[in-house]
Amino acid sequence: MSLVPRLFLVAWLLISNTAAADFSQGRVFETADKLAVLDFQARAATENRLLNDRLESLLPELMAATELDMWLVINREYAEDPVYFTLVPQPTFAARRTTMLVFVRNDDGTVERLSVNRYPLGKPYESAWAGGNLDDQWQALGELITNKDPRNIGINVSRDWPVADGLTEGLHQRLLEVLPESLEQRLVSAEDLVIRWVETRSAAELEVYPQVVSLARAVIAEAFSNQVITPGVTTTDEVAWYIRNRFAELQLPIWFMPYVTLQRQGFNCADEQAFCGQSGHTIQRGDVLHTDVGICYLKLCTDTQEMAYVLPLNATEVPDELVVALGKGNQWQDQLTGNFSSGRSGNDVLANTIAASEASQLNSSTYTHPLGFYGHAPGPTIGMWDNQGPTPIRGDWPLYPNTAYAIEGNVKVPVKLWDNQNVQIMLEQSAYFDGETVHYLAGRQTQWHVIR
Repeated sequence: MSLVPRLFLVAWLLISNTAAADFSQGRVFETADKLAVLDFQARAATENRLLNDRLESLLPELMAATELDMWLVINREYAEDPVYFTLVPQPTFAARRTTMLVFVRNDDGTVERLSVNRYPLGKPYESAWAGGNLDDQWQALGELITNKDPRNIGINVSRDWPVADGLTEGLHQRLLEVLPESLEQRLVSAEDLVIRWVETRSAAELEVYPQVVSLARAVIAEAFSNQVITPGVTTTDEVAWYIRNRFAELQLPIWFMPYVTLQRQGFNCADEQAFCGQSGHTIQRGDVLHTDVGICYLKLCTDTQEMAYVLPLNATEVPDELVVALGKGNQWQDQLTGNFSSGRSGNDVLANTIAASEASQLNSSTYTHPLGFYGHAPGPTIGMWDNQGPTPIRGDWPLYPNTAYAIEGNVKVPVKLWDNQNVQIMLEQSAYFDGETVHYLAGRQTQWHVIR
């Protein structure tokens, strides 16, 4: 066995073992160095294995469910379709010139994967045309569609879902130019297929997803420790930049700038405010800290928020009131995830969660969203931070099995320690829904991170 395959095998075994580990609900990660991070060559091989599995096992099922006979993904360099990078092998950095992907559902349920490109993509696509000029390419696409004679042709146009609106006006017009009028009338929006493709996680992806989330949680644990924070010296912004630089060291791309805020007595938060906490301050003893981070690895994204407490001098434990407050955050999580049910809309899950919180006198706010190829992925919206009522269209989307979510929201709890000022517990953990139960991919925070 050559060195590169051997290194890949070792790294892959590390991922598999971590993914299968028993993540206790209150696990506190010690260091990201103890978790495997693949090099770029091994990442590409892993991502391609996951892609091939999705194309073989998932795409035929979804095309049948959405009743599409053909799906076109057409894009150009500098204006790639949002779904393009979820469909092409790695390493791919752009749609070279004009790239055309054609998916054809056969009578036996299989799906042909074809490319009509100046530069053939290679596996997992069969080249239906290569070489020639741009006019020849478009003519070849028109002839291919005509010969296949599909009953309908899905194209990526959508009023309401950006991820399903990747076909530009210019490309749309060129497509119409090469199609007979009879086939033009068969063009339909591929909106439902795009959303289902992007939101659905395969069994193979769910094997590695815990590792991705573990890396995010491990870096938070590092940042919320005396390894990084010296009370009275370190600022919240310095901790945020530590998190960003740490992910850079691990060669893990972030999808938004991490941020860190603090709460303390006297920094009062009005009840109508969506979020408590301030940034740009020096961290003092007795402060409550919060962070929000998100990374993408192996094409899978995370979104994580956790809380920390800075012990006062001579203190050895987190105050009981704060332990109870964090427990109320976990109670809200249980109320939310307990309302997940296949076919139930995001709006219905939100309404049921609000009712459960009111019944238990929890001052909660829910703003949960799907995860996957994007940090803010398509699928059912379950509340928004600035709207605790129904969300049109996106909130009406139903929950499907094998989908992932950022279980995100907060509770506000008055504490005597701060003269009954609210402390806001802001939690967000990555989880997946198997159709019956929500499972946290790498546990959830049930204990405070402690800075001593």
